[in-house]
Amino acid sequence: MGEAAGPTGYKVAKAVLSRPLLAAYQISVDGPRDLPAGPVIVAANHRSFMDSLFVALVVDRPVSFLAKAEYFDRRRTAWMFRATGQIPIRRGSPAGAREALEAAEDVLSAGGVVGVYPEGTRSRDGKLHRGHLGPARLARSSGAPIVPLGLVGTEEVQSPGQRLPRPRKKVSVRFGVPRWINSGEANNSQRLREFTDLVMDDIARLCGQPSSDRFALVNA
Repeated sequence: MGEAAGPTGYKVAKAVLSRPLLAAYQISVDGPRDLPAGPVIVAANHRSFMDSLFVALVVDRPVSFLAKAEYFDRRRTAWMFRATGQIPIRRGSPAGAREALEAAEDVLSAGGVVGVYPEGTRSRDGKLHRGHLGPARLARSSGAPIVPLGLVGTEEVQSPGQRLPRPRKKVSVRFGVPRWINSGEANNSQRLREFTDLVMDDIARLCGQPSSDRFALVNA
């Protein structure tokens, strides 16, 4: 599960999906699109099931996303998530969270890219909710920078609870400036919280969603 070079399945899936996605949607990319060399964490707001597809489409390196484990339990989605090297995370399970972070660390230690949604779930009220500390802990342990991303318009493509995506919508992926956390400064939860809040402020500026100081309800 922790391979940074990108499984063959990822490359095949991207090649197969790129053309129909580009034909169906008007996708714009803003900001410094080139990621730093070596291990990188990309952190984005989360409005739609389609978010990971749009991020993978515009990032030129394979991205292993932390994805809810239920996708790996369903026959119609499990094959795609496993074949493309995604990382299952069992929400509400401390042991499952540790296993997911360990798998993500394996990807980063091999120089790969990990994708995270710090809110922990899709936003159903349109607000950008408080970020969890997991991505900051991952950045601290791996030395990888966090690149904030703002996704705009993906909720119009497929909002939570909507069965099928709608074509002919505009989507924007906005890249922010990388942030590094100094491992020597990140030995307490207060510093992790401060760093996480800075990343979430970056994401809020990029995506334009109003910020909330509450955690999102884990229902999506």
